[in-house]
Amino acid sequence: MDRLANTVRPYAWGSTTAIPELLGVAPTGEPQAELWMGAHPGAPSRTGRGPLNEVIDADPVRELGPAAVEKFGPRLPFLFKILAAGAPLSLQVHPDLAQAREGFAAEEAAGIRLDAPERNYKDANHKPELICALTPFHGLCGFRDPVEAADTIAALGVDSLKPYVDLLHAHPVEAALREVLTALLTADRAEMAHTVAEAAAAAARLGGAHAPYAQIAHHYPNDPGVIAAMLLNPVTLQPGEALFLGAGVPHAYLDGLGVEIMANSDNVLRCGLTPKHVDVTELLRVVRFEPMDPGILRPEASPSGEEVYDTPIDEFRLSRFVRAEGAAPTDLTVDTPQILLAAAGRPSVGGTLLAQGESVFVPAGETTELSGTGTLFRATVVA
Repeated sequence: MDRLANTVRPYAWGSTTAIPELLGVAPTGEPQAELWMGAHPGAPSRTGRGPLNEVIDADPVRELGPAAVEKFGPRLPFLFKILAAGAPLSLQVHPDLAQAREGFAAEEAAGIRLDAPERNYKDANHKPELICALTPFHGLCGFRDPVEAADTIAALGVDSLKPYVDLLHAHPVEAALREVLTALLTADRAEMAHTVAEAAAAAARLGGAHAPYAQIAHHYPNDPGVIAAMLLNPVTLQPGEALFLGAGVPHAYLDGLGVEIMANSDNVLRCGLTPKHVDVTELLRVVRFEPMDPGILRPEASPSGEEVYDTPIDEFRLSRFVRAEGAAPTDLTVDTPQILLAAAGRPSVGGTLLAQGESVFVPAGETTELSGTGTLFRATVVA
């Protein structure tokens, strides 16, 4: 078992206080957006044996187990994070596996540098992800019913938005959503800036269900993504609730603290709420234009006390243990690699007490027992 030293990513949208409060350290005054746990080469966790990616590279079968290596290759197939949103993240989607492979190959063939701002595909992998709230967590996930979106936009009373309202009443609904998002992203930027400013002012006056859009516009003034956000389902997660985000589903996190797990990929196509590159053509190829229920996930308990968040993919499996005083020890030994994160209290893993926010990597097959009290998250794979 390896205790992990993890890197904080200081993205501009990060909270200045949430991660320091979880870790019990003083804030630096700078945004602290994500704490990465895993073997991603961009910020691998550090162990007493060296960076975790190098530890795994040295003996993948020992660290990951033969079944995981056979199924996913000689790399840890997930990235585990603590995410702290103090401002809205970009409105974005992720490709499916076929789209990622095709897009990556095309950009490689075109000679586009991996660090080029116009690069869409940093690797050939898909990026399904799961976010589980540690505090009340607000976000946007998937297209809502177009008529609901039309009502939200119409209530603003902005004349220049009326054509979008009319389009959202058209059929079939998939074509209506595609046409509106395309129109928003290809409209004249100067004209759209004026429209967004009017919409933001109206949202601030209306408050209530419109208040989040005024807040989004505060962080991203004049961005057409403010209007695009009104096409999506607003979602509030209570602690312990989660969202699974599959390929092609537009989404954005607005505020809150959570644990996030994803396939080990950096592929993101942005729709708005960002100064970064928006490739409209590629985005429209990837987005799934269909209304959906966000489907809030609640964990399913097992006899061992493990509460599992059920998802349709194998690159990661997230679960948690909520332990009361006097609970019997739980055997955590499995034939797959694990990262264990203490989210509350003082759980003990293999006799090692973990403070809140601390994590460990457990190689496949290593005998491990959980005791103590508090909440522990387990990240592993289905192999």
